[in-house]
Amino acid sequence: MAQLWGGRFTKETEAQVYDFNASISFDKRLYKQDITGSIAHVEMLAKQGILTTAEKDELVTALKEILAEIENGSLEISHKYEDIHSFVEATLIQRIGDTGKKLHTGRSRNDQVALDMKLYIREEITAVDSQVQELLKVLLAVMKNNLETYMPGFTHLQKAQPVTLAHHLGAYFEMFKRDHERLLSIQERMNTCPLGSGALAGTTYPLDREYSAELLGFAGPTLNSMDGVSDRDYLIELLSALSTIMMHLSRFSEEVIIWNSDEYRFVEIDDAYSTGSSIMPQKKNPDIAELVRGKTGRVYGALMGFLTTMKSIPLAYNKDMQEDKEMVFDALDTVEICLPLFTDMIRTMKFREDRMERSAASGFTNATDVADYLVGKGVPFRDAHSIVGQLVLLCIDQGISLDELPLAEYQKLSDKFSEDLYEAIKMETCVNKRNTIGAPGKAAMSAVIQVYEQYLKSV
Repeated sequence: MAQLWGGRFTKETEAQVYDFNASISFDKRLYKQDITGSIAHVEMLAKQGILTTAEKDELVTALKEILAEIENGSLEISHKYEDIHSFVEATLIQRIGDTGKKLHTGRSRNDQVALDMKLYIREEITAVDSQVQELLKVLLAVMKNNLETYMPGFTHLQKAQPVTLAHHLGAYFEMFKRDHERLLSIQERMNTCPLGSGALAGTTYPLDREYSAELLGFAGPTLNSMDGVSDRDYLIELLSALSTIMMHLSRFSEEVIIWNSDEYRFVEIDDAYSTGSSIMPQKKNPDIAELVRGKTGRVYGALMGFLTTMKSIPLAYNKDMQEDKEMVFDALDTVEICLPLFTDMIRTMKFREDRMERSAASGFTNATDVADYLVGKGVPFRDAHSIVGQLVLLCIDQGISLDELPLAEYQKLSDKFSEDLYEAIKMETCVNKRNTIGAPGKAAMSAVIQVYEQYLKSV
């Protein structure tokens, strides 16, 4: 056991207690942030005259050497230390002696761990956001190529009205666009520096917290030291945002799974993103989509788990907060493997336009357009709705579509029907007459795609 405290204790920590308390098995991934924060702290201490220039130079040089050695693999992070903070400081002291013992001047592990986590999460948000942006680019490319790829739009998993693939995927573009904006919002809101908060009430040293914040790229220091060490709201917001990303991926995955089924055959998933069966040689399974859908629960679990952890914690820091790391790390790892795999699956997927259009032509997806036709001839909508309902029943009895029903049958229910009806309820007409902003018509979708192109250039 190696720890940086114990002066008031008369006994060694019991081994099981030590292991239970230790966090280095998972917080070791914060080594870069811990060293970066320590260097900034040393720079600030020297600026304030708390350390000499010589001491600062010795500390900074040694810290940079430790960082380089960890990254090139010549220095292994030892699990005999309680946490990454203890490992870094103990290694420093071993190398430069008493000067290393001055590193922790004016700092607590409470503000140190709060800083490390903020630095790490700030970088991770940028990484996740870049993956979201890549997915947006892929979606936009598919949309541009499918302005006239007709498919059924659904409500209640029942065919409703004809749309285009571009319009359908545009709904997901909007979802992931909001995910991008949520991530940026979290990054902006969390961008305050807890360093200098001490254990909970600051220190008596003349620290320059604004300078520390500036060195580390924060907008400024936290304005309440108790909140500085105990704030984990940004992690809850992040887990919520990650859960929403996974929810959107899961919804999309569900559709890919349905579209890939033999009953639909709307898509052909690339062999590189499919798997086979150990017993059924004909099978080609959408395992990537299924795993993304399945891993969504894992990220939800992290959110609910950490909300539960935080719900009864009094001010300020408590050891419970150590539980944030494994849940957040796992959620980030999950999202960061799901997003690129899903993106590449969509990028390489083939859409079967013939199947989609045939499906859109069946199921009476143009029934609303027949009603709208009557309204255009002066029939009140409620009456038109009733007439078309009767026509649909008639078609079901005869096993035909509305396009195939003879005009004479239409005219038995309303004399407003004439030959121009069949042009009005053609697939292309049904879609393209919906050309207000946000609708699936080609002109409307082309305008929206231009907006999306400008949006992606601006992010």
